[in-house]
Amino acid sequence: MRIAVYGASGYTGRLVAAELRRRGIEVVLSGRDAGRLRETADGVGGAEVRPAGADDPAALAAAFRDCDAVINCAGPFTTLGLGVVGAAVAAGCHYVDTSAEQEFLADVFERFADKAQQAGVAVVPATGYDILPGDFAAHLAGAAVEPVEELVVAYDLNNFGMTRGTLRSAYDMLHGTQLGYADGGWNRTPRPPRRAAMRFPGGDVESPVMAWPGCEVVTVPRHVRTRNVEVVINAAAATPEFAQLLQAPPEAAARVIDALPEGPAEHERPAAAFTVLAEAVGADGRLGRAVIRGRDVYGSTAVIAVEGARRLVAGADRTGVLSPAQAFDIADFLRFLSTHGFSYETQVAARV
Repeated sequence: MRIAVYGASGYTGRLVAAELRRRGIEVVLSGRDAGRLRETADGVGGAEVRPAGADDPAALAAAFRDCDAVINCAGPFTTLGLGVVGAAVAAGCHYVDTSAEQEFLADVFERFADKAQQAGVAVVPATGYDILPGDFAAHLAGAAVEPVEELVVAYDLNNFGMTRGTLRSAYDMLHGTQLGYADGGWNRTPRPPRRAAMRFPGGDVESPVMAWPGCEVVTVPRHVRTRNVEVVINAAAATPEFAQLLQAPPEAAARVIDALPEGPAEHERPAAAFTVLAEAVGADGRLGRAVIRGRDVYGSTAVIAVEGARRLVAGADRTGVLSPAQAFDIADFLRFLSTHGFSYETQVAARV
C-alpha cells in the first residue's frame, strides 16, 4: 500500500506522514517546496519526495503515479484543493483530506461525484477532526429518530491552539459565503441558530452557543432524512483575541496570523479536549442523541485521515464523492478510534 500526502511539509501534513510511517505504510511526500519536503522526509525516517504545485496538473499526475490513495493536507482548500482532487481522481487514487471548508466540500460533491464514480475511486473530503466525528454523531442521532425535524451538531472545545492554517481557513470561512440547510434545502442565507444555549455532557448548566459554518451542513442531509441542520460551537471558544482577529481587514489579519507560531507544540496538543454533541428531534417528538469525545485535535486528525485512506485502499464499498458517514462503517471506525482515546455514546428518549 502506497499513500501520497499532499501538503506534507505543513503542520498537519507532517503529522500525517509520521502516522503513515508508524503504521508501516509506504508514503510519498508531495507539495510545492522540495526543500521542506526533504526535511519532512528526514523527520519521518526517510520517504520518497515528489514536488508538485497545486496548480500544476502534470506535476500532480507524476506525484500521484502508482499511489493507491492521496491524503490532502494543503489549505486553504477553497483556493488550493480542487486541482489536487482532480489529479487524484485522474490517477485512479482514492482521496481523503483534512479540510473543514463548506464551499470546498460543496464544490467537491458537485464537480467530482460522477468523475470519481467513473474512475472507480472514493473521494471522502473532511476526513479528520473536522468533520468525521460530527458527521458520525449526526448520523447516529438522526438515523435513530428519522424523519428528523431539527438536527444540531454542537462542538465544545477546551485549550484548542489553532495552527496558522486553521486560522486562515476560519477567517476565510467566516468572511465568505456560508451555506445553510433549512426546510429541506440548502441556501446561502444562514439564519441564527434556533438554540441560544446547549447543555454539553458533564455540564451543570447550559452554555451559550454561536453559529459555525460547519461542513455537516453539506454532508448530513445526504445520509439523514432531516428538514433542518445547523452547527454551533460553545461561545467560550471565541476568545477575545480570535474575535479581534475576525474584525481585522484581510491584509492586517494575514500579517497577524503569519507572525504566530506554526501551531501548538507537541506537548501542548493533548490538552486540546473536544466533545461533539449531536441532537436530533424526530417528527414524532423523540430525541436522538450522540456524543463523541476525544483529545489532541491535530494528532487525532492524522490518525483519522490515515485510517480513512487505509480503509478505502483495503476495500472501498462505494465509489464517488461520499461523506465520512457514507464511506465508512461508523461503529467499526469508532471502535478503532477508542484505541486512540476516543469515546462515544448514543441514546434515544421521549423529548421532555
